[in-house]
Amino acid sequence: MNRTVLNSLLLAAGFIGATAIILYTMGQPLICKCGYVKLWHGVVISSENSQHLSDWYTPSHIIHGILFFGFFTLILRKASLNLRLALSLVLECAWEILENTDMIINRYRESTISLDYFGDSVINSSADILAMVVGFFLAARLPVWASVAIIIVFEATTTWLIRDGLALNILMLVWPLEAVKAWQGG
Repeated sequence: MNRTVLNSLLLAAGFIGATAIILYTMGQPLICKCGYVKLWHGVVISSENSQHLSDWYTPSHIIHGILFFGFFTLILRKASLNLRLALSLVLECAWEILENTDMIINRYRESTISLDYFGDSVINSSADILAMVVGFFLAARLPVWASVAIIIVFEATTTWLIRDGLALNILMLVWPLEAVKAWQGG
Protein backbone atom coordinates (compact mmCIF):
# COMPACT_ATOMS: atom_id res chain seq x y z
CA MET A 1 0.00 0.00 0.00
CA ASN A 2 1.50 3.33 -0.97
CA ARG A 3 1.98 6.16 1.50
CA THR A 4 -0.73 8.41 0.01
CA VAL A 5 -3.38 5.70 0.31
CA LEU A 6 -2.33 4.91 3.86
CA ASN A 7 -2.43 8.60 4.79
CA SER A 8 -5.90 8.91 3.23
CA LEU A 9 -7.17 5.92 5.20
CA LEU A 10 -5.72 7.25 8.46
CA LEU A 11 -7.18 10.69 7.76
CA ALA A 12 -10.65 9.25 7.11
CA ALA A 13 -10.44 6.99 10.18
CA GLY A 14 -9.48 9.93 12.37
CA PHE A 15 -12.38 12.08 11.17
CA ILE A 16 -14.84 9.20 11.46
CA GLY A 17 -13.63 8.38 14.97
CA ALA A 18 -13.83 11.99 16.15
CA THR A 19 -17.31 12.41 14.67
CA ALA A 20 -18.47 9.14 16.24
CA ILE A 21 -17.33 10.33 19.66
CA ILE A 22 -19.10 13.68 19.22
CA LEU A 23 -22.34 12.01 18.08
CA TYR A 24 -22.23 9.56 20.96
CA THR A 25 -21.72 12.36 23.49
CA MET A 26 -24.67 14.16 21.85
CA GLY A 27 -26.79 11.15 22.81
CA GLN A 28 -27.05 9.33 19.48
CA PRO A 29 -27.23 5.54 19.90
CA LEU A 30 -24.18 3.54 18.81
CA ILE A 31 -26.34 1.10 16.86
CA CYS A 32 -30.01 0.69 16.10
CA LYS A 33 -32.18 0.55 19.20
CA CYS A 34 -33.46 -2.74 17.76
CA GLY A 35 -30.22 -4.26 19.10
CA TYR A 36 -28.58 -5.48 15.90
CA VAL A 37 -26.73 -4.13 12.87
CA LYS A 38 -27.75 -4.84 9.29
CA LEU A 39 -25.65 -4.20 6.20
CA TRP A 40 -28.74 -2.81 4.41
CA HIS A 41 -32.06 -1.48 5.61
CA GLY A 42 -34.40 -0.67 2.74
CA VAL A 43 -37.59 0.46 4.49
CA VAL A 44 -37.62 4.27 4.44
CA ILE A 45 -40.62 4.89 6.67
CA SER A 46 -39.34 2.84 9.58
CA SER A 47 -37.81 3.43 13.00
CA GLU A 48 -34.76 1.51 11.69
CA ASN A 49 -34.09 3.93 8.81
CA SER A 50 -30.73 5.69 9.24
CA GLN A 51 -29.81 3.21 11.97
CA HIS A 52 -27.89 0.53 10.07
CA LEU A 53 -24.78 0.53 7.88
CA SER A 54 -26.50 1.48 4.63
CA ASP A 55 -29.92 2.54 3.43
CA TRP A 56 -31.57 4.46 0.61
CA TYR A 57 -29.69 7.61 1.68
CA THR A 58 -26.24 6.05 1.24
CA PRO A 59 -26.14 7.07 -2.46
CA SER A 60 -26.59 10.72 -1.45
CA HIS A 61 -23.42 10.50 0.65
CA ILE A 62 -21.53 9.01 -2.30
CA ILE A 63 -22.79 12.00 -4.30
CA HIS A 64 -21.48 14.32 -1.55
CA GLY A 65 -18.02 12.84 -2.12
CA ILE A 66 -18.22 13.31 -5.88
CA LEU A 67 -19.40 16.90 -5.50
CA PHE A 68 -16.82 17.73 -2.82
CA PHE A 69 -14.02 16.31 -4.97
CA GLY A 70 -15.20 18.40 -7.92
CA PHE A 71 -15.62 21.55 -5.83
CA PHE A 72 -12.26 21.37 -4.09
CA THR A 73 -10.48 20.37 -7.29
CA LEU A 74 -12.01 23.40 -9.00
CA ILE A 75 -11.06 25.93 -6.31
CA LEU A 76 -7.81 24.30 -5.12
CA ARG A 77 -6.31 22.84 -8.28
CA LYS A 78 -2.79 22.56 -6.89
CA ALA A 79 -3.80 21.21 -3.48
CA SER A 80 -2.86 17.66 -2.62
CA LEU A 81 -5.47 14.94 -2.79
CA ASN A 82 -5.29 14.53 0.99
CA LEU A 83 -5.91 18.24 1.60
CA ARG A 84 -8.99 18.08 -0.63
CA LEU A 85 -10.06 14.91 1.19
CA ALA A 86 -9.55 16.56 4.58
CA LEU A 87 -11.69 19.54 3.55
CA SER A 88 -14.35 17.17 2.24
CA LEU A 89 -14.27 15.27 5.53
CA VAL A 90 -14.68 18.52 7.47
CA LEU A 91 -17.85 19.29 5.50
CA GLU A 92 -19.26 15.77 5.69
CA CYS A 93 -18.53 15.34 9.39
CA ALA A 94 -19.95 18.79 10.15
CA TRP A 95 -23.12 17.80 8.28
CA GLU A 96 -23.41 14.52 10.20
CA ILE A 97 -23.12 16.41 13.48
CA LEU A 98 -25.54 19.17 12.40
CA GLU A 99 -27.98 16.60 10.98
CA ASN A 100 -28.26 15.03 14.43
CA THR A 101 -29.07 18.24 16.29
CA ASP A 102 -32.59 18.93 17.49
CA MET A 103 -32.80 21.82 15.01
CA ILE A 104 -32.33 19.60 11.93
CA ILE A 105 -34.18 16.58 13.35
CA ASN A 106 -37.20 18.79 14.03
CA ARG A 107 -36.89 20.39 10.57
CA TYR A 108 -37.02 16.93 8.97
CA ARG A 109 -40.11 16.10 11.02
CA GLU A 110 -41.84 19.37 10.08
CA SER A 111 -40.88 19.64 6.43
CA THR A 112 -40.57 16.10 5.13
CA ILE A 113 -42.34 12.77 5.37
CA SER A 114 -39.80 11.68 8.03
CA LEU A 115 -42.19 12.05 10.95
CA ASP A 116 -40.49 9.34 13.03
CA TYR A 117 -36.93 10.52 12.35
CA PHE A 118 -34.92 10.90 15.56
CA GLY A 119 -31.43 11.12 14.07
CA ASP A 120 -28.86 8.65 12.85
CA SER A 121 -27.13 5.97 14.87
CA VAL A 122 -23.39 6.50 15.28
CA ILE A 123 -22.67 3.48 13.07
CA ASN A 124 -24.94 4.87 10.32
CA SER A 125 -23.28 8.30 10.43
CA SER A 126 -19.86 6.64 10.34
CA ALA A 127 -20.88 4.57 7.32
CA ASP A 128 -22.29 7.71 5.66
CA ILE A 129 -18.93 9.44 6.06
CA LEU A 130 -17.21 6.39 4.61
CA ALA A 131 -19.66 6.49 1.67
CA MET A 132 -18.62 10.10 1.06
CA VAL A 133 -14.98 8.97 1.00
CA VAL A 134 -15.90 6.29 -1.57
CA GLY A 135 -17.59 8.94 -3.73
CA PHE A 136 -14.58 11.23 -3.38
CA PHE A 137 -12.17 8.53 -4.59
CA LEU A 138 -14.53 7.43 -7.37
CA ALA A 139 -14.50 11.01 -8.65
CA ALA A 140 -10.71 11.13 -8.31
CA ARG A 141 -10.32 8.05 -10.49
CA LEU A 142 -13.18 8.31 -13.00
CA PRO A 143 -13.63 10.69 -15.90
CA VAL A 144 -15.98 13.60 -15.21
CA TRP A 145 -18.72 12.14 -17.42
CA ALA A 146 -18.75 8.96 -15.30
CA SER A 147 -19.09 10.95 -12.08
CA VAL A 148 -21.98 12.92 -13.59
CA ALA A 149 -23.57 9.66 -14.73
CA ILE A 150 -23.32 8.21 -11.20
CA ILE A 151 -25.03 11.29 -9.77
CA ILE A 152 -27.83 11.12 -12.34
CA VAL A 153 -28.37 7.39 -11.87
CA PHE A 154 -28.39 7.62 -8.06
CA GLU A 155 -30.75 10.61 -8.01
CA ALA A 156 -33.09 9.09 -10.61
CA THR A 157 -33.13 5.72 -8.84
CA THR A 158 -33.87 7.06 -5.37
CA THR A 159 -36.42 9.54 -6.72
CA TRP A 160 -38.16 6.73 -8.59
CA LEU A 161 -38.03 4.12 -5.84
CA ILE A 162 -38.43 6.12 -2.61
CA ARG A 163 -39.52 9.57 -3.85
CA ASP A 164 -36.48 11.15 -2.25
CA GLY A 165 -32.82 11.81 -2.92
CA LEU A 166 -30.16 14.44 -2.32
CA ALA A 167 -31.79 17.19 -4.40
CA LEU A 168 -35.25 16.63 -2.88
CA ASN A 169 -33.76 16.37 0.60
CA ILE A 170 -32.03 19.75 0.20
CA LEU A 171 -35.14 21.32 -1.31
CA MET A 172 -37.37 20.14 1.53
CA LEU A 173 -34.94 21.31 4.20
CA VAL A 174 -34.35 24.74 2.66
CA TRP A 175 -37.63 25.51 0.88
CA PRO A 176 -40.31 22.97 1.81
CA LEU A 177 -43.13 22.64 -0.68
CA GLU A 178 -46.44 21.08 0.34
CA ALA A 179 -46.89 19.62 -3.16
CA VAL A 180 -43.55 17.80 -2.92
CA LYS A 181 -44.32 16.61 0.62
CA ALA A 182 -47.70 15.25 -0.56
CA TRP A 183 -46.06 13.53 -3.55
CA GLN A 184 -43.38 12.01 -1.33
CA GLY A 185 -46.09 10.70 1.01
CA GLY A 186 -47.66 8.83 -1.90
